[in-house]
Amino acid sequence: MQTKIYLDEENLPKTWYNIQADLPSPLDPPLHPATGKPVGPADLAPIFPMELIGQEMSTKRDIEIPDDVREILKIWRPSPLIRAHRLEKYLKTPAKIYYKWEGVSPAGSHKPNTAVPQAYYNMKDGTERIATETGAGQWGSALAFATSLFGLECTVYMVRSSYVHKPYRKSMMQVWGAECIPSPSPRTASGRAMLEKDPDTTGSLGMAISEAVEDAATHANTHYSLGSVLNHVCLHQTIMGLEAREQLAMVDDYPDVVIGSVGGGSNFAGISFPFAGDILTGKAKGTEIIGVEPAACPTMTRGLYEYDYGDVAGLTPMLKMYTLGHEFVPPALHAGGLRYHGDSPIVSRLVHDGIITPKSYLQNEVFEAAEIFARTEGIIIAPEAAHAAKGAMDAALECRKTGEAKTILFCNSGHGHFDMSAYDAFHAGEIIDYECPDDLIKESLSHLPKMRG
Repeated sequence: MQTKIYLDEENLPKTWYNIQADLPSPLDPPLHPATGKPVGPADLAPIFPMELIGQEMSTKRDIEIPDDVREILKIWRPSPLIRAHRLEKYLKTPAKIYYKWEGVSPAGSHKPNTAVPQAYYNMKDGTERIATETGAGQWGSALAFATSLFGLECTVYMVRSSYVHKPYRKSMMQVWGAECIPSPSPRTASGRAMLEKDPDTTGSLGMAISEAVEDAATHANTHYSLGSVLNHVCLHQTIMGLEAREQLAMVDDYPDVVIGSVGGGSNFAGISFPFAGDILTGKAKGTEIIGVEPAACPTMTRGLYEYDYGDVAGLTPMLKMYTLGHEFVPPALHAGGLRYHGDSPIVSRLVHDGIITPKSYLQNEVFEAAEIFARTEGIIIAPEAAHAAKGAMDAALECRKTGEAKTILFCNSGHGHFDMSAYDAFHAGEIIDYECPDDLIKESLSHLPKMRG
């Protein structure tokens, strides 16, 4: 029984897959926060390099990966596809469980898959510094790694709760030469306003995005970089699903179920979009695609599919997406990377169209799944990745009930080596199963932007 399935480096994908080419109708356009009009390249030029702006708006199906980017990706790619034999045996399931293991990257997660091309395009554009935000620290450390390779400065605004709970992510960023600032901070006008409103706030990704965007917009040598949500980020991450599809073909298999965790949507998009594209183009039928999120930040399962700002201060374009409202501040979850109030417009569109099925889980059941995974497969995974593992286990247990021998694929998006305080809290019985109350969501959604016309 083969456990690890590897692709040779020469088979590393040469193009990214752009699912926009296969959507039945175009995405609703991003809207300018001041005018409410569709955003054009000139509106985005102050914060993004033109190549990324082009990718954001492109409907071309295959977009070439630059040779310089592919050479760096080869440090850890193609990543292994692993058959979870021991987990299958533990669950007594007839299902086959595969996971795409992204913890082999230098930063320990899937995030460098987009950090490297974003740093590359910024370097080619003459950018000297990149400002960004990070939740759990996976994106911040990935961008710090990538910018160090291209000689760029990097400033990271890290959600305050994660800055406190995950100090070693900050240490990683500093080793790679980046500056890491707890957000909200007195560094920016938006940060000062948030602190004045609530000096004890635990922060949110929406707050940190406001600070990073303001930083980039007010410094001529600086661009902004986002690690999730946007179309070009999802595009870069499809390298995972493209590899996984080839790896499964090597053992004459194809998934019946594809699962990923969803915060903003990047790792989920990366593993699922090539398979969703197969559904949209009629190449595959019957594949179930499941996006898993925390019950404490239930964007897809309890949010609205509406236009909203991507940040708290309303500096970013308005995106049509599932949202809990840009003023939503989730509790200080241990899965800090899954605390964003909105989701990728493309992921949201596919949920709305019924291609993707959303699910939510409470924290304790996710940590229980993570420990089962560690005690069978040996890997201690990040709380974010554990949501996908929980979804895969539930799908496998359903197969035990029905007797169906389905093939289940999930994205194991990163290791949990810097999350041990969360595991300590779980063992101590200190993890709270917080389910976001309806009145909090209703209040937040009442502040959605009023659409003109």
